[in-house]
Amino acid sequence: MSSTTMALSPSPADLFALPGVYRPQGDTLLLARALAGEELGPRTSVLEIGSGTGALSLQAAYAGADVTAVDVSWAAVATARINARRHRLALRVLHGDFARRTAGHRFDLVVTNPPYVPTAASGLPAHGPQRAWNAGPDGRTVIDRICGAAPTLLRPGGRLLMVHSGMCGPDATVARLTAAGLSAEVTARATVPWGPVLRSRRAWLEQQGLARPTDQWEELLVIRARRP
Repeated sequence: MSSTTMALSPSPADLFALPGVYRPQGDTLLLARALAGEELGPRTSVLEIGSGTGALSLQAAYAGADVTAVDVSWAAVATARINARRHRLALRVLHGDFARRTAGHRFDLVVTNPPYVPTAASGLPAHGPQRAWNAGPDGRTVIDRICGAAPTLLRPGGRLLMVHSGMCGPDATVARLTAAGLSAEVTARATVPWGPVLRSRRAWLEQQGLARPTDQWEELLVIRARRP
């Protein structure tokens, strides 16, 4: 078993998921390893943006943190709540837009695996499992919102952990976070085989200059930012 898999507790195999809810994959596991390297405890307030099954929120709760999770999908909210009950972990799971649901609150740690796959559609999907990955033509629709909100979401000394694809501009993310007054850097990388979503839109990605005909592997990254 890899150290990445070991970082996620409960394990992916122990998590329930309603139909259409994004299950932990390579990006989740890479972020879980980064989360395992953060100091967490009873006084640590954690926000997860985009809960999915609640895997990362449960990992933080297992470490004793006070955790709030937000997702736009009712199925994901229900799934995270069910998993919290099954594993007897305290988890506050909210439905809706993360900025509106957390207005006025600040956190010690924000963790997020946002949608980051480029798609021809200019807007975000209103429903369906594709809400977990479709993120506009450059893959940055949600990422840019999180970058803009990070300074108001984090307490002084607070940290942000965000995972996304090398395809959607990690340098731009670091630059945006830095411009917002945070220190930011790439702290982890991994490569995974192209999944069915990328394979299904290969021709479009090549037309946009986001992929080459020979590409079969996707680079995943974790960006860590800290508010002074």
